[in-house]
Amino acid sequence: MGVLPCDRVGCENIMCDRLSDRHGYICWECFEELIESGTLNIKEFMGRELKYEEKPDLEFYEKIFPIMEGSPFHPDTPSG
Repeated sequence: MGVLPCDRVGCENIMCDRLSDRHGYICWECFEELIESGTLNIKEFMGRELKYEEKPDLEFYEKIFPIMEGSPFHPDTPSG
């Protein structure tokens, strides 16, 4: 397999295993994001920039979805 660059706008991956006659090459990372997005508009998806250049860490998500006070998993809850 040679160099097969992803045809998604902004993607720099060059090792694609998937090819659409209509939309071109797509790398596994963009393919996973496509599936997660749930979109049926592939043309729009391929024309959109990548969501994140790097995947955010756990702290990013914990700020958005903090553990509720009173939860046994909350850091201030006494263990017992």
